Amino acid sequence: MKDYRTAFLLTLFVNLTLLAGLGWLWWRGRAQVTPPAAAALPATAPAAAGATPAAATPTEAPLTPLQVSPQRLQDIGVRFGVVERKSVSGEIRVTGNVAVDETRLAYVQTRFTGWIQKVFANATYQYVRKGQPLFTIYSPDLVTTEREYLLAKGNQGTLGQSSVPGVSSGAASLVDAAAERLRQWNVPAQEIERLESTGEVRRELEVDSPVAGYILERNALPNLYVQPETRLYTVADLSTIWVFAQVFQNDLGRVKPGDPAVLTVDSYPDHAFRGRVDFIYPDVDMATRTARVRLIFANEGLRLKPGMFANVALKVPMGKQIVIPATGVLQTGTQEIVFVDHGNGNLEPRKVQLGDRAADDYVVLKGLQEGDRIVTSANFLIDSEAQLQAAAGAFMPPPPGAGAAAAMNAPAQAQASVDLTTDPTPPRKGSSTVRVKLAAQDGKPIIGAQVTIAFFMAAMPAMGMASMNTTINASDKGGGMYEGKAELGSGGTWQVTIVARKNGQTIATKHITINVTGGM
Repeated sequence: MKDYRTAFLLTLFVNLTLLAGLGWLWWRGRAQVTPPAAAALPATAPAAAGATPAAATPTEAPLTPLQVSPQRLQDIGVRFGVVERKSVSGEIRVTGNVAVDETRLAYVQTRFTGWIQKVFANATYQYVRKGQPLFTIYSPDLVTTEREYLLAKGNQGTLGQSSVPGVSSGAASLVDAAAERLRQWNVPAQEIERLESTGEVRRELEVDSPVAGYILERNALPNLYVQPETRLYTVADLSTIWVFAQVFQNDLGRVKPGDPAVLTVDSYPDHAFRGRVDFIYPDVDMATRTARVRLIFANEGLRLKPGMFANVALKVPMGKQIVIPATGVLQTGTQEIVFVDHGNGNLEPRKVQLGDRAADDYVVLKGLQEGDRIVTSANFLIDSEAQLQAAAGAFMPPPPGAGAAAAMNAPAQAQASVDLTTDPTPPRKGSSTVRVKLAAQDGKPIIGAQVTIAFFMAAMPAMGMASMNTTINASDKGGGMYEGKAELGSGGTWQVTIVARKNGQTIATKHITINVTGGM
């Protein structure tokens, strides 16, 4: 029992010693891993590793006026225009399909039974004139009624002189009843007149076309038994047609019946058909979010055929509005900018709010007034160096070391001449070799100088681009020649500042502008 207690105490001591050693090693390792500068971190450090510092939040560069020389304006082809108020009309371009004018459809049917005998209009899409014979029909009922009419007519002549009360009037009523039955059966008036004049019943009745147009449907065949519900012909007058256009629901509020419309088809690309909006259907297609708009057009020369695909431009009157040419607007994706001319080359980039487009103009809702003079030439927008520099307010960067100390050390006048050349000439976007030649006033080359060349391009807020700059320290190649490699991130106009120092003194400073090729 005593040996067991001794072994237990020994084991417990060993375990406690081991735990103490492990704890000491853990504490020492943690102390080495923790950086000494951790305690010096500011209290305002971000709580999360992914937090973005406030200084990194992108901000939109302000729009700053600029001045461009008249020669520069002429070189880049700037043109100006005046903001005006005028009557304009918008345009909604849609597609549509040509259809038959349903108000000009006619069906040919009989109001009595019978058998067709002869067919004169025997083909679909055949053109028929109004009153042109279509077919002849034999009807026993019609023949019987005509005989009754002739009999009543003869009885009226015999009994018309009777002195018996009611006999004369009864004979006349029989004639009227028989004639009315013929008229109800749509027997032509000339057929009734022929029946009275000749007194002969004609076995076949000739049926004429009630309208002029094209036969779209034909069911009349020889020996066909006809009933009143049988549709024998469908005749369409195509001198006027309908066009069903699909208009998006966003544009429905701008369209109303009576608005003018212009239609073009691929078959006649040089001809425009002019019509108007006739009706706007009261429902919207759930799949396409479009509504049907019915247009009506005069079919000149019957060139528009039902089923044709058509392009339609709906003209939407907008009244008098303040408008500017579309070429005078710079679209940045987030805003629209117009350059206002204040005279003598002073241009102000101004943010505007635009409405609908009307042909080649934009309606201006906010930002401009009638009579303002603006830049309207697209060439000005293409020349990004001028207009983007104006938007940000280009400035010349100070040379390295500029400030109070540099001013104290600056000589009263330049001690050297500076000439800059590039390879290639002009320099291009990307890598270019830049050489600077230093010469004293007596023409002797200056060696052993420190030459710094700083390139700067102003911010481009209209394009969402920040300013760019690069600085190189040119190496002495001997004979007063200094050379370095410049990495230029964009084509365009760059401001270059060259500073030459020797023995701690600035011996030359030069500011120039160079044009870099290669695009933005």
